Amino acid sequence: MIVAAALPGIPEIHAGDDLAALLVAAAGTLAAGDVLVVAHKIVSKAEGRTLALADIEPGRRAVELAAEHGKDARLVEVILAESEQIVRSRPGVLICRTRHGFVCANAGVDASNAGSAGEVVLLPSDPDASARALRRRLHALTGVAPAIVVADSFGRAWRVGQCDVAIGIAGLAALDDWRGRRDAAGRALQATIVAVADEAAAAADLTRGKDSREPAVLLRGLERHVSEGDGPGAAALVRAREDDLFL
Repeated sequence: MIVAAALPGIPEIHAGDDLAALLVAAAGTLAAGDVLVVAHKIVSKAEGRTLALADIEPGRRAVELAAEHGKDARLVEVILAESEQIVRSRPGVLICRTRHGFVCANAGVDASNAGSAGEVVLLPSDPDASARALRRRLHALTGVAPAIVVADSFGRAWRVGQCDVAIGIAGLAALDDWRGRRDAAGRALQATIVAVADEAAAAADLTRGKDSREPAVLLRGLERHVSEGDGPGAAALVRAREDDLFL
């Protein structure tokens, strides 16, 4: 059985806040096999990864794209700064490859739940490092090291709607490779690789609303996928460019 519970009482996060201490206060007792799924925005806010659009001076490219897409040129300037490549665009939509290798709308730059009007939240500079640091701090506070998943909502190729995925991981298997193993009928599996961390992120998102101010979820029942070491992180989930048939 897998149990997911949104953690209540987490306040608005500001730069420099001790996020781990706030999570401990909200969760109460934590166990070594637990998984904490945290919305990337509270991680980004704690790390100071926010910008006020009033402070942004858009360049010529940003102004041109803004006119084409009906967006605020200052927002487009931030998106360009966070992008390695614009891989697809159409009026109103910019699909970007971030410096992390993620392919997502607007390079993950988002104004929703930003905390202040005219402010945008960026992705963490290194979400895997953020997850590892949060896990270390939780261990220092509690003596146990639950796995950490930093999650964000991404659109999906071939599918309508958004789904939370893991963009940072510490202590949880990113993938469970079933290739070479057999299914219930005894047939050898040739292509099945379960995206464990993405499925954990999606399951956690089902327990909270987008307007609930519950940015962290405690998952129990995934102990078999939790490791003592931090592991390779969400970098293991990024498909190599040479294997991507659609970009």
